[in-house]
Amino acid sequence: RRWQHRSAIEVTNEPILEFKPGSPERAALQKALADLKGKTEAIPCVIGGEEVWTPTVRYQLSPFNHAHKVAKYCYANKELINKAINAALAARKEWDLKPVQDRAQIFLKAADMLSGPRRAEVLAKTMIGQGKTVIQAEIDAAAELIDFFRFNAKYALELENSQPISVDVSTNSMVYRGLEGFVAAVSPFNFTAIGGNLAGAPALMGNVVLWKPSDTALLSSYAVYKILLEAGLPPNVVQFVPADGPVFGDTVTSSEHFCGLNFTGSVPTFKRLWKQVSENLDRYRNFPRLAGECGGKNFHLVHSSADVASVVNGTLRSAFEYGGQKCSACSRLYAPDSLWPQIKEKLLEEHGKIKVGDPAQDFGTFFSAVIDDKSFARIKKWIEHAKKSSNLTILAGGGCDDSVGYFIEPCIVESKDPQDPIMKEEIFGPVLTVYVYPEKRYKEVLELIDTTTPYGLTGAVFAQEKRIIDEARNLLRNAAGNFYINDKSTGAVVAQQPFGGSRISGTNDKPGGPHYILRWTSPQAIKETHVPLTDWRYAYMQ
Repeated sequence: RRWQHRSAIEVTNEPILEFKPGSPERAALQKALADLKGKTEAIPCVIGGEEVWTPTVRYQLSPFNHAHKVAKYCYANKELINKAINAALAARKEWDLKPVQDRAQIFLKAADMLSGPRRAEVLAKTMIGQGKTVIQAEIDAAAELIDFFRFNAKYALELENSQPISVDVSTNSMVYRGLEGFVAAVSPFNFTAIGGNLAGAPALMGNVVLWKPSDTALLSSYAVYKILLEAGLPPNVVQFVPADGPVFGDTVTSSEHFCGLNFTGSVPTFKRLWKQVSENLDRYRNFPRLAGECGGKNFHLVHSSADVASVVNGTLRSAFEYGGQKCSACSRLYAPDSLWPQIKEKLLEEHGKIKVGDPAQDFGTFFSAVIDDKSFARIKKWIEHAKKSSNLTILAGGGCDDSVGYFIEPCIVESKDPQDPIMKEEIFGPVLTVYVYPEKRYKEVLELIDTTTPYGLTGAVFAQEKRIIDEARNLLRNAAGNFYINDKSTGAVVAQQPFGGSRISGTNDKPGGPHYILRWTSPQAIKETHVPLTDWRYAYMQ
């Protein structure tokens, strides 16, 4: 039985490079950054294997230097999106019939290219285009993306080996088919790796994909797309379709062949797409699969037994790395009154050392500008709210300056009201709000954390007592899909902490885990009988 002998592959997490002065990786990165200085890359739509330009030309700006247009691109219109759908569908059967081993090899090769010769390029494009620091780009555009490609390939091969039981007279097998139609992948600005995975995972499983990258991450997304093509991905399997969000959404969801959405972005956008799918259900040939990850209002809960240094350092990293623009970033800290003076003193002391600036010029930068003008204006509004509200006090930071780039100083706010909107709503910027609770009311705070926001993505508890940790695990069971004990709420690693949450944080399909690829396959069970049936009657009938 041949499928029982197919070997899976052994993979491990990609090592994270340190970029110390004098290291080869640092030299390669600095060269790649210098190559991008002042350059504008022209990025077309890629439809049916051809580069296409439309009159709707736009520019991606560098967040920390908005005078630098890093990319010139164009929006696909409705006709072009429909052309992309047809081109993808024409390639579907052949791609789906390709053995999974062959499909996996393409992604393993792309991972090797990202790990070696193309690492510096993709990191530099992520830094310049999305405003990441060296380490934030490294853990995203290199390590996480490489891990997604390698581990998904491993999981796909293992799934192929996962076969039903057979009996003497018949052989049973499972064929893991791609979905019948096309998958739309809509990716966010904040992780280069997410774009690669949203388009890549369905493609690996035999699907054809329309990938709409984020306008503010086009430079790195296109680099990843080109690497996949160079690794052997056939041109029509993934169409590269920058487009206006609503135009793309309306067009893909109105096609009878729409069979899946792989989405990371805002709650309103995901809800809008879901509603459109519901309204169009009668025209589809399949019930579409909808996978979405939509952000969070993530907590750090501090118990009086916590280690203060861990709390302070973990919270500064979680709240302010990448300017708080991670779905998993900590934006609410609950501290006991008994420990708060120590935490506050240390938090403010360390906050004063944080350097915000140009991550390409100065490797001492801890985080850089927020992604664009819309984001800057939204975050600034929250800081204005903190200044005006009688419940809120700004303890540190909060300065905003968009003259050169979209810079916002890391802002720490204290709230007297645990139900203030700043404790409930996602800000997606470098704003941390602290609520100080009476130590003896710790149990009530667990309930408070669980019920304050409609999200359920990540959260952390800092405590040294096992009983306290167990209680938090139980009472906050549904408050976070990724729960951390004495660690920060960010930094999930593929295959170690598969990522996602429920409530309005999304459908919690856990990319980075072994079951995620099941979302992108429609299995067929096959029974083959080897013994002729000699009679239609059963024994009991005699």
